[in-house]
Amino acid sequence: MRPVLRRCAMRTVLWVAIASAVGIGVATRPSRAATPEETIAGAARKVVKLYGAGGVRGLEAYQTGILVSAEGQIVTVMSTVLDSDEIACVLDDGRRFPATLLGMDPRRELAVLTIAGEDLPFFALNELDRVAVGTRIFALSNLFGVAVGDERVSVQHGIVSATVPLEARRGAYEAPYQGDVYVLDCTTNNPGSPGGALIDWRGRLIGVLGKELRANDSGIWLNYALPADEVWRGVRDIRAGETQPEIRESTVKAFDPLLLGLVLVPDLLDKTPPFIESILPGSAAAATHLQPDDLLIAVGGKSVASRFAVQRALGVLAEGDPVRLAVVRNGTIMDMDLGPRPSEAQK
Repeated sequence: MRPVLRRCAMRTVLWVAIASAVGIGVATRPSRAATPEETIAGAARKVVKLYGAGGVRGLEAYQTGILVSAEGQIVTVMSTVLDSDEIACVLDDGRRFPATLLGMDPRRELAVLTIAGEDLPFFALNELDRVAVGTRIFALSNLFGVAVGDERVSVQHGIVSATVPLEARRGAYEAPYQGDVYVLDCTTNNPGSPGGALIDWRGRLIGVLGKELRANDSGIWLNYALPADEVWRGVRDIRAGETQPEIRESTVKAFDPLLLGLVLVPDLLDKTPPFIESILPGSAAAATHLQPDDLLIAVGGKSVASRFAVQRALGVLAEGDPVRLAVVRNGTIMDMDLGPRPSEAQK
């Protein structure tokens, strides 16, 4: 080695030693960023396939869920798939577990399930800041039910096209949540997609894919996701017990809403939405200013989707328990307290 080069090398070694001794940072080669394939593989292990009710009137019996705890808590969207005595959950590695419904958030239309798992991979939920329009994303879901065992869920890539209030419906059903959602430029409004994971290119969970809905103004199918901060709030409320777990209809005696002064639209079709047809004068319902055409969406924090579901949810309450309803009126969710549940002997 030439003398000049030797002196430079010695100075470099001496400088590194001094820097280490006094705590001065020495530049190192940055760690390699994960490839898109590695990001997808890591996220897919935290996504599950769910199977429950369906198969009639064009209703699919499957959708997607997201692991949010190592002990097996799963967040997904509320739907008819969960209206079943038996809900099956299949992990990315093909393992199959029975799932139990822990609770629902009717405002955000979220549900939390539990399985008997241990040390499972999961997405950490927190009050993450909203991502910007133009953010590149991956959408992972059991699209069209293609994955049934250890097959990986489907993945689409795209961007967040916009952030807008959700104003949407499907048939007579109007979405109760009208906060902001992410509109996506990839097609996620297909069977099996609801409840899927929306992640950024670093693998962070930034949203949950929504159910199949059409925009109120244009009638087009929406590709959207509920932002992660809203998902975090919904899961937090369910874990805190601020919503009620599902009670199976086989163990509950239906309660007649007429005892509260509510006349509901008859169940002419399966799952007819529980619109109020009329209010009996002088009743508890009249005192709370409920109105005809109000749509009942929850009883005591429990989601209801039909007249019979209302009767069943009221039947869960004991005599004297408070009757708290949530209704949609002109696109706004309103909470109503009808006082204590009366005795059926008053018929």
